[in-house]
Amino acid sequence: MTLDEKFDKLKNRLRQMDRVIIAFSGGVDSTFLLKAASMSGLGEVLAVTGQSESMPEEEFSFSKEMAGSLNVGHRIIRTNELGNSSYSTNPPDRCYYCKKELFSKLKQIAEKEDYHFILDGTNSDDAKDRRPGRRAAHEEGVESPLLDAGLSKDEIRELSKALGLPTWNKPATPCLSSRIPYGQKITVEALEKVSKAEAFIRQYGITELRVRNHSEVARIEIHPDDFHKLTADPARNEIVKYFRSIGFKYITLDLQGFRSGSGNEIL
Repeated sequence: MTLDEKFDKLKNRLRQMDRVIIAFSGGVDSTFLLKAASMSGLGEVLAVTGQSESMPEEEFSFSKEMAGSLNVGHRIIRTNELGNSSYSTNPPDRCYYCKKELFSKLKQIAEKEDYHFILDGTNSDDAKDRRPGRRAAHEEGVESPLLDAGLSKDEIRELSKALGLPTWNKPATPCLSSRIPYGQKITVEALEKVSKAEAFIRQYGITELRVRNHSEVARIEIHPDDFHKLTADPARNEIVKYFRSIGFKYITLDLQGFRSGSGNEIL
């Protein structure tokens, strides 16, 4: 099936759904899905963003701007996954409890306001990866039209570029909790340290990074080609000083470089 045929399949399926809620983070996949839904001619689409301490503030702001630019209804709801000890104790299936919290709230909105479907941005690549949140989606009746259309991440980026979406080359932005190793408790303070640390690193021209919070140790992951941006003074001294001011005692640069999902390496 060609890319155009996959896109047509997606739009045809969306058109049949009539009234939908889309779990919207402002990332590559959910933005493309929202755009496709707005183009499909379905009855009504409502983008819903879950706001919590685990969502970077800049991502929350971007989701509002993006939904506004697509001229669709957008609603912010508060989620409280940190209030669930099954999540905050940070087990390997942590994402299940986060998605369960979000999708159950979306289901309540759908039932109360007569939306026929709840959709998420899962793509065909996600189906090959370890995704505990998929179980929550199945339990709450959430559908994944990008997956059903057979669209991969690269294909979604290609279509997004053709549609003029600014997210076509946006780096992946998983929740802040993904920076905390399994078994280490997730707290508001721990998430704030990560958020502040990553924002500080970005000022040196680093666009794709992770700051892994190992309690007293900050493990910085960036692409090896960018190492020189952080290891040369004055950047090195500035980073050490700032990271210590927000609570880290030891600041390390991971020589393996940036890699998405490195927290799963211990499983």
